[in-house]
Amino acid sequence: MGGIGERHPRRRRWVGRVVVLLVLVIVAVSGYQAYLAVRRSLFSASCTVTASGTSFTFTPEQTANAALIAALSVKRGLPARAATIALATALQESKLLNLTYGDRDSVGLFQQRPSQGWGTKAQILDPAYSTNKFYDALIKVKDYQTGEITKVAQAVQRSGFPEAYADHEQQGRVLASTLTGQSPAGLGCQVEPVARPANGAAAATGASIAADLAAQLDSTATVEGGQLTVAAPDAVRAWAAAQWAVARAQAYGIDRVQVAGRTWDRAEDASALTWGQGGSAGATTVVIRIGTATG
Repeated sequence: MGGIGERHPRRRRWVGRVVVLLVLVIVAVSGYQAYLAVRRSLFSASCTVTASGTSFTFTPEQTANAALIAALSVKRGLPARAATIALATALQESKLLNLTYGDRDSVGLFQQRPSQGWGTKAQILDPAYSTNKFYDALIKVKDYQTGEITKVAQAVQRSGFPEAYADHEQQGRVLASTLTGQSPAGLGCQVEPVARPANGAAAATGASIAADLAAQLDSTATVEGGQLTVAAPDAVRAWAAAQWAVARAQAYGIDRVQVAGRTWDRAEDASALTWGQGGSAGATTVVIRIGTATG
């Protein structure tokens, strides 16, 4: 009988150790989840553009709007100088944000005024419309390709502070060089994992991204499932399309872009600020992949 009774303390000790181990595992998991939650709350998505050794950082929203402005200049066959002027102007007027308010009746990326004949408020709040209206006015300015940005932008905008446009010329030049494809691998964005759309919003589809790519950059993409393939006419246009996709990755849920043997992978850390070596896409082929939602 004594031998049988001795087994119970050992069993209790074994059960106790298992319980302690489970508690430690739960605490560790909970602690890690708390760490991730804190890290996520402190994380700030950002994009960095680099050209000729100069870099600037913007939010994904600013970068997405900049990509649209640059893309439309490419679509219209305008020189990079046009995109530089447009981007510098939008930086001064709205900080590259599609504002629904402004001085008097000014709205949009360029703070254009319905009362001054730029269009209705609804039209001006369409970034593509307002950008094209800016370019329509810009190309009518004599010597806009060589003139001082303060004078050229002022001829279009009629601002009360024309000298301020020059303050953003270098930023505009770096954005234009990168987003028009002149500076390959010059744009990276560190953004959160792809999330499920909130409040019933529709997720971007390959077809909707392809439609925007055609409307903004005049590039045609074939869509197969969650992947788009763009055949560009040359390497510069390929990089323009690739960096357009990275600039709009947060909005579209894009998690990978490949071009010219280089790959951009979506991530929250600094690895997403650069393009890695490798990838099956050639110099004039861009492959864009839509990510799978994680939450």
